[in-house]
Amino acid sequence: MSRLMREGHQGTGPGAITPDGCAVDLYSRLSVGREPDVVEAAVPAGASLLELGSGAGRVTHPLIERGFRVTAVDESAEMLERVRGAVRTVRSPIESLSLGETFDVVMLASFLVHVGDTSVRDGLLRACREHVSDDGCVLIQREGLDWHSDVPRERVDEGAGCTIRIVSAEPVGDGVDSLLCEYVFPDARWTQTFLSRPLSEEEFEGCLGEAGLVVDTYLTDDGTWVRALPR
Repeated sequence: MSRLMREGHQGTGPGAITPDGCAVDLYSRLSVGREPDVVEAAVPAGASLLELGSGAGRVTHPLIERGFRVTAVDESAEMLERVRGAVRTVRSPIESLSLGETFDVVMLASFLVHVGDTSVRDGLLRACREHVSDDGCVLIQREGLDWHSDVPRERVDEGAGCTIRIVSAEPVGDGVDSLLCEYVFPDARWTQTFLSRPLSEEEFEGCLGEAGLVVDTYLTDDGTWVRALPR
């Protein structure tokens, strides 16, 4: 079973809940968004790819179908049990990962770079730098500029048949907000509470620099996907 819940994180709903409050059954249901298209356009075809925080394989599986050689990392054994077709799966917290090898591409999606604990964030970025080859790249997904202020808001995941709501974003001190998300299906409901630290572009790039990375380009018009290079 998964280890104890991370401080400030909580999840409710059917099935196993991971240490950061994600529900395994929920993430097995959610449809994939534009992530595979962003990745495919940004990196060489058939690249070796280290996916940090793979979850149940929502993005992993489309990447494998497109010819990428994916190593999937997650701290939840229950999540990794749902991953199929990866070169291998590795159960580990990202911030303490040390595989002793490098990859063409390292991907840190799911807004993980905004984790509230700065020591964990620094560990995530160190893991990115440690595992990317000198001529490779790191792909990072950032929050949108209004992520914490445009609440409540909702969208419909038509592929999964559910409504996703960002219910609230409440300050808890030290520049960190507690976000509450709700996922409503006709037959089930899940919630996730987690801590998130907004980062301006300058702050974000400063964090990368401290980890030995530098922004190469912002891949999307909204600035939420970034390609960084080892420095």
